[in-house]
Amino acid sequence: MKSWLICIDDTDDIGTKGTGEIAEEIMDLLNSKALGDHVEGKVRLTSSSAWVTRHQLFVHPDIPYTSHNSAMCFEILSSLTLAEIKDICVIHLKAESALAADPGLAIIEKSLLTTSAIQRLMAFGFETKRQVKTKSDAYELAANLGIDLSEHGGTGQGVIGAIAGIGLRLSGRDGRVKGQLDVGLTNSTKELMLSVHQIKKLTGLDAVIELNGFLLNDEESVLVSGKIKAVLQNNQFALLVYQHRDELTGEPSWRNALKQQLKNY
Repeated sequence: MKSWLICIDDTDDIGTKGTGEIAEEIMDLLNSKALGDHVEGKVRLTSSSAWVTRHQLFVHPDIPYTSHNSAMCFEILSSLTLAEIKDICVIHLKAESALAADPGLAIIEKSLLTTSAIQRLMAFGFETKRQVKTKSDAYELAANLGIDLSEHGGTGQGVIGAIAGIGLRLSGRDGRVKGQLDVGLTNSTKELMLSVHQIKKLTGLDAVIELNGFLLNDEESVLVSGKIKAVLQNNQFALLVYQHRDELTGEPSWRNALKQQLKNY
């Protein structure tokens, strides 16, 4: 069994299926491939692979994007070959990407990455959050590091975000988990006071972390409400929280991060 990182970018257009949804579908297809072949464990998600992470890239007039310019990355533990994995990814990308999209796909077996290669990928990823990069930049890096990088429609501009997303995921400190977490909120119960232990048990998260990186212990309580979103921080999948002081009592309490606070991820 080998651990693989897979990232896609630039698959959608206004009013079409989002890149994150397509990434989740590809992950499910890889898992279903194992079941269809009746080979137990041929493809299994690692504990962290259940999460597709969204990585925000540079927003600039010279960069074409749909709405936010973000890449989507996930990890699988699999005995499928690179060719088998890529075939599943490409077929689905071609079937589901918008006609006006410029899809890119990056795939790498993690054990093949040296420490130096990881550092170079991370550097490229963070540069892509604040600089305009080119396809040539992306392909040169991929060739040097052994990343399988390919384009599947349009201009193929998505290869830039695809390889950048691999680097950002590897950093362990960038990315927002796609979707919302279910902690039991309903239309009638719009907020809940939960312990950190309960939050981790309900969601499968690794930790609850304060905005500046402080790790909350299992006994501390958090008032959760609204959209419950997780981030990748300190190489852990975590709920990000901030300290709120009650206007009437002055008492401080932990609350899940607001939309504005999550924008950094």
